Amino acid sequence: MGDYLIKALACNERLRVTTCVTTETVGEAQRRHDTWPTATAALGRTMTATLMMGAQMKGDEKITVTVQGGGPIGAIVADADTGGNVRGYVTHPQVHFDLNALGKLDVARAVGNDGFLSVVRDLGLKDHFTGRVPLVSGEIGDDFTYYFARSEQIPSAVGVGVLVNPDHSVRAAGGFIIQVLPGADDVLISQVEKRLKEIPPISKLIDHGRSAEDLLIALFSDQDSKVLQKIPVQFHCTCSREKFGKSIAGLNAAELQSMIDEDHGAEAVCRFCRTSYHYSEEDLRAMMKHRPDRP
Repeated sequence: MGDYLIKALACNERLRVTTCVTTETVGEAQRRHDTWPTATAALGRTMTATLMMGAQMKGDEKITVTVQGGGPIGAIVADADTGGNVRGYVTHPQVHFDLNALGKLDVARAVGNDGFLSVVRDLGLKDHFTGRVPLVSGEIGDDFTYYFARSEQIPSAVGVGVLVNPDHSVRAAGGFIIQVLPGADDVLISQVEKRLKEIPPISKLIDHGRSAEDLLIALFSDQDSKVLQKIPVQFHCTCSREKFGKSIAGLNAAELQSMIDEDHGAEAVCRFCRTSYHYSEEDLRAMMKHRPDRP
């Protein structure tokens, strides 16, 4: 089947775990934005972590994550809902460096670590919950781990990974979030930390054909675990011609008239999915008819 995530409990319900495979999802983002390998890894890691955070929410809630580390890649933005839909973009998609000293894509160099990770949770209420923490490494996984501990006071471990082929396509992508629940003691936490040092990188496990369920087994071996939910995931953008049209119609009359006289139309491009929407002179004139400040 395609990409999906699972939500589970492990170690006698003392840990909450989410694991996922996002190869096709990150691949779609790579194709839409034409990202180069290091940028692909940074964007894919951020989208994967955001996707898993979104799955932890309820109902119609949504989440938006921004990573801004001051590096050459610029800002990374991703948002997700509770239904497995995620989208994202990076300011400068054509960024790539040689492998780092560990033989991995140098995401930290691309992202930088002089900045922040911010999370906005849209709870369907008038006010949104916003959390913001400084970046600790720019490697993304460590930064999400720090966010959970600092902003939400939940001891967690976040692992995200992306492998990229020589032709820039995505070979494997996925991740996990492990969170401590009441009842977990220091012994269990130490066992989890030890296990995380022993297992191969998450992207290599997926590259070897491991499923989301296999990742759960790799993390906890034969310890008691229970899958609660399985959710298909995909790159999905909520943009539309109607939404962009409303934004253009909201411009002042002078700006609309300038588009008619000078540009003879307008074009809007979605930053998340790169879809282009064209509006003719006739479309713009129709918008002008409803402007209270029209000449």
